Amino acid sequence: MTSDTPITLATLQGMKAQGENIASLTTYDAGFTQVLEAAGVELFIIGDSLGMVLMGYDSTVPVSMDDMVYHAANVARVGRSAYRVVDLPYHSYSDAGQALANAQRLVEAGGAHMVKLEGGTAMAGIVETLTGHGIPVCGHVGLLPQSVEEYGGYKVQGRDAVAAAAILADAQALEAAGAGLLVMECIPATLAAEITQAVGIPTIGIGAGPDCDGQVLVLYDMLGITQGRLPRFVKDFVAETGSIPAAIRAYVDAVKTGRYPAPEHGY
Repeated sequence: MTSDTPITLATLQGMKAQGENIASLTTYDAGFTQVLEAAGVELFIIGDSLGMVLMGYDSTVPVSMDDMVYHAANVARVGRSAYRVVDLPYHSYSDAGQALANAQRLVEAGGAHMVKLEGGTAMAGIVETLTGHGIPVCGHVGLLPQSVEEYGGYKVQGRDAVAAAAILADAQALEAAGAGLLVMECIPATLAAEITQAVGIPTIGIGAGPDCDGQVLVLYDMLGITQGRLPRFVKDFVAETGSIPAAIRAYVDAVKTGRYPAPEHGY
């Protein structure tokens, strides 16, 4: 995919059908957005992870709609090719009416091509409402950062048969409700592979093994900027390349060729 080719949801669906890996990263500002597009990143997730890597919070929970609109607009202002998915933050989609109003704001003021929400079967009605109003939706299953307090920390999900079956059912329910993409976070690679085969929409993994249709990392993690202990699925690409543009190009190449994630990055 060339950096000047506009990428649509249909493009990403076609890549799944053709077995072409999708390279995705988070971005939150104009400067990094231009570097990422030049390196061939095809899918941007303007994630509420910005609360931790930019704003200094301990979780994504304090991030507001104002925060998301501001950063999404920064990206949209210069973005030319990559498909833009923007997170609906914590407690911004508690019911269908609130979800619709906030999703419309992300599209109209933030320049989102698609909005992302966390949760499975319980979110099906909200997904139907949003897609029924012409707003594409990305689902998010497995580890849900907005619910991390309920888990008692950032833990791999779906390790036993019952939990794995529930995550698969969540993925299928989201697709049936109209979701066009699916992020899978911190689940066993075998489960991610099963879900990727079971659904017709592209799956984007983060800590979900090599058999997803695409991969995403938090930009600051893969550039070695984030301090402290990082999840095992994170690889520091700057350490091998010596510059930010080279690191991003190396990441894109590793995803496209299937060299990342390697076995040591999975569960």
